[in-house]
Amino acid sequence: MRIIPAIDIIDGKCVRLSKGDYATQKTYSENPLEVAQMFEDSGIHYLHLVDLDGAKANQIVNYKTLETLASKTSLIIDFGGGIKTEEDVELAFNSGAKQITIGSIAAQDPYLMLKWLQKYGADKIILGADCKNRKIATNGWLKSSEQDVVSFIQGYEKSGAKYAIVTDIDKDGMLLGPAFDLYKEILSATKKTKLIASGGITTLADVVQLKELGCEGAIIGKAIYEGTIDLKELIDLKC
Repeated sequence: MRIIPAIDIIDGKCVRLSKGDYATQKTYSENPLEVAQMFEDSGIHYLHLVDLDGAKANQIVNYKTLETLASKTSLIIDFGGGIKTEEDVELAFNSGAKQITIGSIAAQDPYLMLKWLQKYGADKIILGADCKNRKIATNGWLKSSEQDVVSFIQGYEKSGAKYAIVTDIDKDGMLLGPAFDLYKEILSATKKTKLIASGGITTLADVVQLKELGCEGAIIGKAIYEGTIDLKELIDLKC
């Protein structure tokens, strides 16, 4: 299972939110590059970079941060937040993203999402399936839909999507453990989807359990910043 630390960006700073609430913003570093280099120096290979300003603005905002991290580290970066147009997609890839996560557009404009899957390939486009009470949320989690997360993922699996990042918003940033039951249900209901767990991961035991469930990756943010998971011990797990 891939270990994928997260860096969320607001105003060029490395921050974390609780349950996606912008009012709960806590800044951990004013230099995201230093954080990314720390991950790289520890033996990490992947990074989940989220443009929270972009998610709110409905267009990419912090592409310069992506550019810096991609050019000054060897981390394999997946990038999300504010990708709404073909220009945003091209900007993300041209700025150094190896993969991009598409959430809001996948929920609101399936035709465009399928177009991007076909044009760029399922290895480069990750389905973002963030949910609250099982319902898909969009626009930086500021809006909700009536789409059930499991059927949402099943539909895109049939259309060729390969990866899905699933965040239970009520778990995110709370350090109370991930949505194990939801992930188990998704893995049982899908055949080929590579599930990346995100939100609530708090301890090494959580990471081990996600691996045992069959998750392809685990995105870890606040637990690293708050020290409930030691980065060295995480690397020593050799997931």
